[in-house]
Amino acid sequence: MSSTRAASGAYAEQQAALYLQAQGLQIIERNWRCRFGEIDLIARQGPTLVFVEVRARRSRSYGGAAFSITPAKCARWMAAAEHYLATVSPQPPCRFDAICFDGGRIEWLQHCLEASH
Repeated sequence: MSSTRAASGAYAEQQAALYLQAQGLQIIERNWRCRFGEIDLIARQGPTLVFVEVRARRSRSYGGAAFSITPAKCARWMAAAEHYLATVSPQPPCRFDAICFDGGRIEWLQHCLEASH
């Protein structure tokens, strides 16, 4: 990944964290990694853990940021979340959200995936 792309990804993740905090969520992890992949943000909203994928695109061409979340990415995202949940006791309710930036527009997609718990 180029340094420009990494910097823009880090900027998008920072903006997503600020946005979620403004909506009342508490950020508890950033760029959490395990052997299954990485979760951009892990937040808490009340008793619920929220696993957040951040996607940014310059425009909505080719479907925009949300369209870039592939089935393979969803599988890695869920596997990483299950690995994280194995470390938490008792297991809280959880959900999978995405923060998508398309140009200057931000969209918060809640409940993107159905958890198998």
